[in-house]
Amino acid sequence: MNNAFTVILFYRFVHVDSPQMVAEAHREKCKELGLKGRIILAPEGINATLEGSSEGIENYKLFLEQDSRFRGITIKESQGNGTAFPKLRIMVRDEVVTLGAGNFDVQNETARELKTTELNKWYAEGEDFVILDLRNDYEIATGKFDRTVDPGLTNFRDLPEKLESIAHLKNKKVVAVCTGGIRCEKATCLLKREGFSDIYQLKDGIHTYMKESPGKHFKGSLFVFDNRMVTDVVQTGNKEVIGKCLYCTGLTENYCSDDRVRPSKKILCCPRCYEVNKDALRDSKRNEIR
Repeated sequence: MNNAFTVILFYRFVHVDSPQMVAEAHREKCKELGLKGRIILAPEGINATLEGSSEGIENYKLFLEQDSRFRGITIKESQGNGTAFPKLRIMVRDEVVTLGAGNFDVQNETARELKTTELNKWYAEGEDFVILDLRNDYEIATGKFDRTVDPGLTNFRDLPEKLESIAHLKNKKVVAVCTGGIRCEKATCLLKREGFSDIYQLKDGIHTYMKESPGKHFKGSLFVFDNRMVTDVVQTGNKEVIGKCLYCTGLTENYCSDDRVRPSKKILCCPRCYEVNKDALRDSKRNEIR
């Protein structure tokens, strides 16, 4: 058996009857294949990130193909380490990504997709546009595009409350970005309804951009919601670190949990500063991603 590990990330907005039954089928298959991670199922679709042996992941992909609702789904892959997730969690919720802004016909209302090659062409030709990063603020801290506007989200569901602060972008050319694309799919539906007249979304998210165009206009590393914390997606040999330690402002990509506030939040803290401040920062839930 191949001992290499692979992490996959995928989603699809598609109507799912009886999501609880679908969840049970995926739970059984994941247990059979020894996969760990998170799957969210809802009437509006599926959202998942899993880790397993390369063989187990390939078998799971074949399982996905057997369901016509998920056939041909875009799957983003990166190298795992066998410890990305502590366990398997499969949940049924009202939304596969929680925005709390009402119902959307995502397939018809979402913004036009912009491919990696198109975005690079815009940069090269000096096109007048901004990148609207719809990830949480602590995700943006270790990696972002040139021309990024950070709306200051603590959680994705905060976006409706931030609309007024980004209203000045309504008449600009805006490219929405997020890790894998799912947040942009739903958020751009809301933004279009709110009057953003020239809005696009990066096709398949930052993860795919970094794989197709490493070391180009995305600087730093990609934050991921597993125990790896960050990934380069592909190894390039010319990595640029942009994250800064909260205490000494030195460059770092080391995340830890600040438990002085509730809910706990992720901060960048270099190993040296963490040793000095760990008693104040940590408790029994340290390093648990919220």
